[in-house]
Formats: sequence, C-alpha cells, structure tokens
Amino acid sequence: MMLSPHRYVVHELLALLRSRERRAAQSPGDTRARQARDDAAYTLCVLMGERSMPAAVEAAERYLAHSRGVALPAVALAPDGAR
Repeated sequence: MMLSPHRYVVHELLALLRSRERRAAQSPGDTRARQARDDAAYTLCVLMGERSMPAAVEAAERYLAHSRGVALPAVALAPDGAR
C-alpha cells in the first residue's frame, strides 16, 4: 500500500512553485528568489516521487486531474526529464 498526498497539499505546492518561478524569472539576479523556487521544486519532487521538476509538475497535474476524474493523455519525457 502506498501513501498518497492530499490533493490540497499538491495543489497549493504547485501554485507556490509557479509563483516562485514567476518571481525568479522577473529577477534573474536574485539568489533568494532562485533558492525559494528551487526549494519549492525540491519539495514537489519529493512529494510526487520524481527526480526532476518537469516530471514532478506533470505528476502533480496528473494527480490533481485524476482526483477530479479527468484523465490527461500521456506525455513522453526525455531521459533527463525535459519536455
């Protein structure tokens, strides 16, 4: 039996990551913004059991869609996790 994260936690962490990504993109030289983004990405990776941020984001989106009863088509990822 495998434990699953609560939908709310996944949703909130995904929203936090996207917010921090925007902030880091707006201020490329801001090391705190980059670190905050990296921290959120790492947490999402651990929560979703993935090794890369793109794979974790995709897994989170699938998890949320599945929890609402909506199936998303499979997307092949490159070995390094890039789309």
